[in-house]
Amino acid sequence: MNFLELQHVNVARGDSLVLHDINLSVAAGEHIAILGPNGCGKSTLIKTITRECYPIANPDTRVSIFNRERWDLTELKKRLGVVSPELPGKPTLHTTGRDAVLTGFFSSSTLWPNLIAAITPEMQVRTDEVLHQIGAEYMRDKPVGQMSAGQQRRIMIGRALVASSQMLLLDEPSNALDLQAQQDLRALLRRLAQQGTGILLITHHIADIIPEIDRILMMKAGRIYADGPKSALLTESALSDLFDVKVNLTQREGFYSAW
Repeated sequence: MNFLELQHVNVARGDSLVLHDINLSVAAGEHIAILGPNGCGKSTLIKTITRECYPIANPDTRVSIFNRERWDLTELKKRLGVVSPELPGKPTLHTTGRDAVLTGFFSSSTLWPNLIAAITPEMQVRTDEVLHQIGAEYMRDKPVGQMSAGQQRRIMIGRALVASSQMLLLDEPSNALDLQAQQDLRALLRRLAQQGTGILLITHHIADIIPEIDRILMMKAGRIYADGPKSALLTESALSDLFDVKVNLTQREGFYSAW
């Protein structure tokens, strides 16, 4: 099954055309990084996938997610594990870590009384499995408002995974994290990738590209600039052309660093 098929997608925000003739295919379970400078259209692409933005209607335009072109948005949200620093519906500060993960079943900001009544024993079991999977069992009773930025990001990944672990969409996941939290996040993503979770990572930080990601999509000025294997595209010359600045690159144990 393909996770995503985009054909001739153009997206405008206000009076500006932000995405230009995007053609992209992503298989379910694939590990891919979308790389590009600020303002290149990466976040708009995520919003197009989650149906927060819609393409300009053209006869040859097609958007298919999990082999379907039409979705009930509530159902789609449960299938897409989206993690972003500005994710709508982020759990309220008094919500505990465990309850925050549970909200992923309902795409809600907290467990309102009507939702508490809808929680099934299967949901309870799945939530505990995810807390274990992401190494967050010690945060189950901790309020989100008392967590560090790194801990909150881990809980948000659990929230994204709980209803469906097919694909995880991460939009600049290391923003606002210190060095230790960044390392913890990358270790968690490596573990999830090795367990079979698909990852679509949007970033402009080369260090976020974990070794398990083997395909790179480069975006520039709202267009797909290059698409290919990591070994071919994570080079000093390709990155220098992408970011319009001289880039130096090193690699160690499957990770890349650029300056």
